[in-house]
Amino acid sequence: MNEKRLKAAAGQAVSYRNYRRARDRALTKLATAHFEQYKELLEKEKAFDEQMGKKWLDINGTTAASLVDTRSDSSSAPTSKAGNQGENASDNGGEA
Repeated sequence: MNEKRLKAAAGQAVSYRNYRRARDRALTKLATAHFEQYKELLEKEKAFDEQMGKKWLDINGTTAASLVDTRSDSSSAPTSKAGNQGENASDNGGEA
């Protein structure tokens, strides 16, 4: 019975991970195609969150976040995919 539950949980985790990846890819495409609208919406969300007492964190963990340019640029393309090989090639450290 335990194996059956573990298998079901693993299947749900994979499905949710795939959903999150697809959602993140779609958001990236929209942000790239409509950068100015994305920037405006992001500022509105940030202002709303700050009114609710929530703080936004940047990549360093500080709350003075700056907007990151999401437009595609060939110079910022990753050069290596080392470590993402084998059975869980799409699993990048558990990130969604």
